[in-house]
Parts: sequence; structure tokens; C-alpha cells
Amino acid sequence: MNVSHFLTPVLFSCAAPGPAAGKSPGDRNLFREIGLTDREIDDKVNKAIHDFFHGDDSIRCYYPVEKDEAYIYDSGHENVCSEGMSYGMMIAVQAGWRGEFDRLWNFASRRMRRSSGDWNGYFAWQVHTDGSVMDAPPAPDGEEYMAMALFFAWRRWDKGGADSAYKAAADDILHHMLHQDRYADPESGVTPMIDPAARQVVFVPYGTAAAFTDPSYHLPAFYELWSRWAAEDRDEWRRVAAASRRLLVSAAHPETGLSPDYCGFDGKPCDPTGRGHENFRNDAWRVVRNLALDCAWFGGTAAELAVIDRLHRFFDGRGVSTYGDGFTLDGRTRLSNHHSPGLVAMNATGALVSSHPRALDFVRDLWSIQPVTGRWRYYDGCLSVMGILSCAGRYPAIGFGGT
Repeated sequence: MNVSHFLTPVLFSCAAPGPAAGKSPGDRNLFREIGLTDREIDDKVNKAIHDFFHGDDSIRCYYPVEKDEAYIYDSGHENVCSEGMSYGMMIAVQAGWRGEFDRLWNFASRRMRRSSGDWNGYFAWQVHTDGSVMDAPPAPDGEEYMAMALFFAWRRWDKGGADSAYKAAADDILHHMLHQDRYADPESGVTPMIDPAARQVVFVPYGTAAAFTDPSYHLPAFYELWSRWAAEDRDEWRRVAAASRRLLVSAAHPETGLSPDYCGFDGKPCDPTGRGHENFRNDAWRVVRNLALDCAWFGGTAAELAVIDRLHRFFDGRGVSTYGDGFTLDGRTRLSNHHSPGLVAMNATGALVSSHPRALDFVRDLWSIQPVTGRWRYYDGCLSVMGILSCAGRYPAIGFGGT
């Protein structure tokens, strides 16, 4: 590990592109398109990344421990979750901050990943800050983002070399996602993360929770890259990408474009928990970003683009700076009046490909919104930083198309 990296972080520059700003699918700079200068954009991006990793305790989410580990802290729930670790790794690799990336991966791989039993190869969804397990079952979006971040690390820092430890780790995660049935007792209830019949990511690979899905876990752009880079099962990942593209369209309301937190593999809203997740809530905020990345990196489909346009039309109709963050799918009932920075960032990312005439207003809203601080900074903060990177053209498919 390069200790000096912690003292002298990589800084982005629009005039002289930083390591994550190379030409690639999806490097459109929306902030520049709304009239901001390169200096203003550089300052915004660099401050967002610095604050996330090394700001004061009111704003940072990154906490180093031991000599070579760190975790992303969910300050609201006072724990560490695989989702947050994976987001931190993705932000670090996009920013070119290898020291932070390696520390996060060391914590996740040593303390959160199971090495035996039915969960062997999976990451515990929730742990204490010392790594002791709170909730053993995994949340698939954690595995998905970790694997993609590791592949990007392979392409960025190992230059796509054949002997990369990053790539080997990514491939192993993908192997378990598809083939956990080879490791778990058939009576355990533990399943693969990708349903073999539907070819869709499940909500939780265990029991009845493996019988439905979460649209925000569907990441067709990631699966498309895995179909090109993975050591095995490339054809299967291509089929998974196609299935996810269909699901993201079928789960979206035909008028509003809103998706539920949970749905069946046919896209019909459901919520076996009875907690209102058949509606558009916090998980579903991320769907527009998943669609936008697929369209920005790989062209997506006309149906995916239409969903983004419907979403922008819906939110624009409720006031770009005031729309709230929870709705019934038909949009008739607003479930929350809070204008959450996380959803603001996701809607701004949609402007990468949206044809809505006021799509850039969502980017202006992201630029103007205040940084996330305080107890509930974790989720909004992670999504905000990723949104800022995306809108500044600093969230490319690293190693694909010229980066």
C-alpha cells in the first residue's frame, strides 16, 4: 500500500482529465452542459470525494481500522453493510483512490465473506464495525457492486493483466452468484443469487426471499461487461443482461415509469414483508440509474429509454425541486414529502440519456442541493457522490471503449 496516497489524493481536472475521466461510453459531462466551468466542476467532484472519504465526522462515511482495512459506516443504523462497502469500493476505483479501495476490500474479504458452510463465498449483509456478523444472509447488490468494482480495479491498476488478484476475486464472486447450489446443502434453503429459470437476481438467496426480486438490484450494464470479461459463464451473463432489461421495463408503471421496491420475476409489484415495498420507495430510487448506465454504456433498448423519459415527465410534473421521494406506482399518492438527495442524484443520472426537454433541470437540482450530513448521511451520501461522478463524466465503464 502506498501510504502517501492518503496524504495526497488524486484530484480530478476537466482541463487535464483525471484517471477516471477518459473517453468511454457514458463520459458525457452534464455539468458542463448546464453552463458550469471546468474549475467549478473539478472543485465539486474533488470536494464530494474528499468529504466522503476524509471529511469530518458529520459528513464522511469512510473509517480506517487496523493497519490496512476500512469500512463504510451506515451511521443511521450504526453498522456496516455489504451495499455500503461495495459503493465505497466503486467510488474509490472511479476516483482512482487505490489505497482506500484496497482497505475496503481487505475489510470486506476478511471479515464479511463467509469461508465455510452454506453461505461459503457469500458476504454477510450486515456486520458490526469489528466485523462480527449481525445478519448472515447476503444482499445481492453488495456482491454485484463489489464484483464490478474489482473488475474495474483490474482494468485500471493491473492494466487487464492475466494474473490480477482483483480479477480472480471478481470471478470468484460471480461463480458463487451463479453456482451456490454446489456449496450449500440442498436442505439449507440457500440458493444462487441468480434464479436459474428466470435468469434474474433474487431479493435474498434464501427460502421464500429467493422467489421474487428487487428491480434496483438489476444491473444490465454490469452483466453485459461480465459477459465479456468473466472467466466463465459468459453466455449466461449475456442472457441475464437480456432478462434484466426486460424486467426493468415490465416493472415500470406504464404511465409514471415508477418501479416498486420488490416485484415478481414477471415485474408485478409484490411485498411479502407487508411493509409497503410494492410502492416506489428508497430501493427503487436506483432504478433510473441502472437504466441510464445501460443506455449510456451500451445503448440499452428503446423500451428502457422510454421508462427514463416517463420518470422524468412524472417528476417534472411534480416540481423538479419539490417532488418528494415515495409514491404509489400510479403516482396518485405521495408517501413522503422529503426531497431526498439520493433520489435527486439518481434522477440527475437519468439525464445522461433522457430525451425529456427539461432533463437538464434534474442536473441543476443535483448541483444546487446541499451535501448530506448528520446521522442519515450514509445512503443519500453514497448515491449523491455516484450521481455527481456520473453527471461530471467521471463514472465510465473502466477498461471498455478506450478508458
